[in-house]
Amino acid sequence: MVSLGLLVIRLVIGVLFIGHGAQKLLGWFGGHGLKGTGGWFESIGMKPGVTIALVAGLAELIGGILFAFGLLTPLAAILIAATMFMAIIKVHGQNGIWATSNGYEYNLTLLAVAIGIALIGPGQYALDAILF
Repeated sequence: MVSLGLLVIRLVIGVLFIGHGAQKLLGWFGGHGLKGTGGWFESIGMKPGVTIALVAGLAELIGGILFAFGLLTPLAAILIAATMFMAIIKVHGQNGIWATSNGYEYNLTLLAVAIGIALIGPGQYALDAILF
């Protein structure tokens, strides 16, 4: 049952990150694409915005794919955790912890899940378990 629980966590978090990456990179799912996201990054002082949007979008997309499949799980977790750490530092941290104030509660939860899975392992229903 533990491996099944880990699979559920990996799939939900991984698919959500795939979606976030697609928002930044392609403008899917209500996202603004590279130009729009890059412009927003520049508006909060992160320059060059389009380059940062590309890096963040790729980290979320690739991290999400790897995490969902349980492939190279520590790398996947680092990519997810890094994007959430930057979201806390650059966007949400100044608003306090609670999401009701646009705080970092959600970002911290995702960061903890990613690091927790990296430390525990992805479980037996993961490509890591089959390949390594």
